[in-house]
Amino acid sequence: MNILALQHVEFENVGMIADWAEARGYNITTCKLYENDPLPSHDSFDMLVVMRGPMSVGDEDLYPWLAAEKIFIKAAIEAGKYVIGVCLGAQLIASVLGAKVYPNPAKEIGWFPVAIVDAALDHPILRGLNPAMTAFHWHGDTFDMPKGATLLMSSKACKHQAFIYRDKVLGLQ
Repeated sequence: MNILALQHVEFENVGMIADWAEARGYNITTCKLYENDPLPSHDSFDMLVVMRGPMSVGDEDLYPWLAAEKIFIKAAIEAGKYVIGVCLGAQLIASVLGAKVYPNPAKEIGWFPVAIVDAALDHPILRGLNPAMTAFHWHGDTFDMPKGATLLMSSKACKHQAFIYRDKVLGLQ
């Protein structure tokens, strides 16, 4: 399997994802959007990982590559690729699936509890996870659930923490 990771900031570290990929014999490449790396062909990867960043999905005036990235993500989803979004990545996925992305009433920065929602307790992607856990958060935006997506996790401060779409697209706030 070939994995492509889209990075939004210089200090981004895909170390844990790279370790996971290496342990399974997968190849991982990165595309540094902040350095204007060109987006590759969709034929060059099987899984797309869209990483975090301090910007918002609507900041195209400050980060012009966001417009092309959204088109790229939508095309990957439409092509049936596996897509995982982390923080900004989840917000970008929600956006390209037609959901509204907006400031959360409270910023979540630090370690806070998240819980699997009751309706998703038996979802196979969550198998083996503790139904209530503590996770590190660093986001000020949230999103409405994309049409056709299943909410997986929630927190007190942010209702939409994780979702899955068509069993191939995972958003993790």
